[in-house]
Amino acid sequence: MRVALLTEGVRPHSRRGAGGWCERLAEGLPEHGFELYLLTGPRPGPVRRAPDTAERLPAVLRGPHELALWGRRPGGRAPGAVRRRRYAGAYEQLVRALVLPAERAGFGPGLYRLAALAREDGTLPAFLASAHARRLLERTWRLPGADTSAGQPLVCDVLVAADLLEQCLRPLSAPWYGTGPGGLGAADLCHVVGGGPAALPALVARHLHGVPFVVTEHGLHLREQYLGYREAPYRWPVRALLLSFFRALTGETYRQAAILTPGSAHDQQWQRRCGADPARTRVVYEGTPAVDRPAAGPEPAAPTLVWTGALEPGRDLELALHALARVRAELPGARLVVYGEEAAPGYRAHCAAVAERLGVAPAVDFAGRPGSLAGAWESGTVTVFSGLSQRSPRLLADAMLSGRAVVSTDVGVAREVVGPTGLLVPARDPRALAGACLALLRDEERRGRLGLAGRLRAQERFAVEPVIGAFREIYLELVSQYPAFPGGGGGGEGGPAPRPFARPAEYWLADGPRGGGTPEEGNANPDGVREPAGRRAELAEAR
Repeated sequence: MRVALLTEGVRPHSRRGAGGWCERLAEGLPEHGFELYLLTGPRPGPVRRAPDTAERLPAVLRGPHELALWGRRPGGRAPGAVRRRRYAGAYEQLVRALVLPAERAGFGPGLYRLAALAREDGTLPAFLASAHARRLLERTWRLPGADTSAGQPLVCDVLVAADLLEQCLRPLSAPWYGTGPGGLGAADLCHVVGGGPAALPALVARHLHGVPFVVTEHGLHLREQYLGYREAPYRWPVRALLLSFFRALTGETYRQAAILTPGSAHDQQWQRRCGADPARTRVVYEGTPAVDRPAAGPEPAAPTLVWTGALEPGRDLELALHALARVRAELPGARLVVYGEEAAPGYRAHCAAVAERLGVAPAVDFAGRPGSLAGAWESGTVTVFSGLSQRSPRLLADAMLSGRAVVSTDVGVAREVVGPTGLLVPARDPRALAGACLALLRDEERRGRLGLAGRLRAQERFAVEPVIGAFREIYLELVSQYPAFPGGGGGGEGGPAPRPFARPAEYWLADGPRGGGTPEEGNANPDGVREPAGRRAELAEAR
């Protein structure tokens, strides 16, 4: 099977591409051919471009095919007068869907009209950057009934928003469509990792060629946009317009995806609120090679609480400091080690002042960024999570893999990840957090029992093998439900010749590949004679 992996090649998504989750997926499913498609380039702000990906791609992951999503627009000629009017009609339909609540349903049709026009002549980037597109955006944005709850757009807002929309829509004009080599129309399915703009090529491939796609989100893209745009360097009208775009894109992605695989049941609930069909949603936890890491060694001599995370108000380190004051009232030797870098300016100094006011400053060690997470967990007796939200299970799972007992506020994914193997307390409740920490610090046998149970639970849920098995089943299910002609040809009169999948689904239900051939090689028949790839396709069609 030919699988196109679509993701962003900039942080925080680079870890999901080469060298990370995508690589582990491709290595775990060597029977399929994977090709990587990256939306690259630096985002506005402090985010930096990932290192050169092509040098790090394993042999099982072909590519990458890259498209600069942010920064200077691609060059190219502008459309003529007739084509410009067609572009203007499609662009106006899309913008009206963003600013007029009564026309939300026009987002998808407008998007696909732009993609079809861009496929014909490749002048979409030039049109989106033109004065004509900016005037159209301004006129539509100021129509009666437009949503201006964030404020009336000024001329500077129009200029900024037009540039940002041009960047967001660049995947519509990517040279990745069609059924030729490297074209998404030649893929059997697309796998979108991360959501957001990475889903645009998959949407276009489905619309133009009928290629189904899967969406995997380990951190919901729309939620990240809502959080990130609070501090974006744009006026509120621009932020509202861009968030409207991402809301509409997320809704269209969830409606068109064959299967959604959120990284937790908590994320699954968010997806349902955005219109995802529960029947097409399956939780697949993010596997991590850390499950093979040895458990932490002996506990430190002094009773020590370990807190790890970004130093920002949402992580609520203040709660841990207040709990430490209560713990030290009964265990004077207790300490708190804080690992993490400052994410909100001045927050570390604020927490240090809180510790000084509570009289626990000598017992608090701001250790900065840990050399390794394994070393951070090993330095403590109990690990503590005191955040007001817990969106990702990764850090909790890593702490559980250390074999140390976990105390966490009962927020976000904490309950489904920790379960009965740790202690959960209400958020913003220093008395409850202190009581849970004292209960574990005083009971070595209970600490050991919960730590071992947590390690086994994390190994079971976050191993790589269950992830590989889940996607093997998902891929085979899609093969059985969708036609084997992603280019849209059924072999009828005037149509292209049928081109079935590289191997039928039934082939992989046997006890391993027969003959051991790779997707590019011929396959041995029962007599031991290797069949060429073309002959294998004929046999598959005959079946």
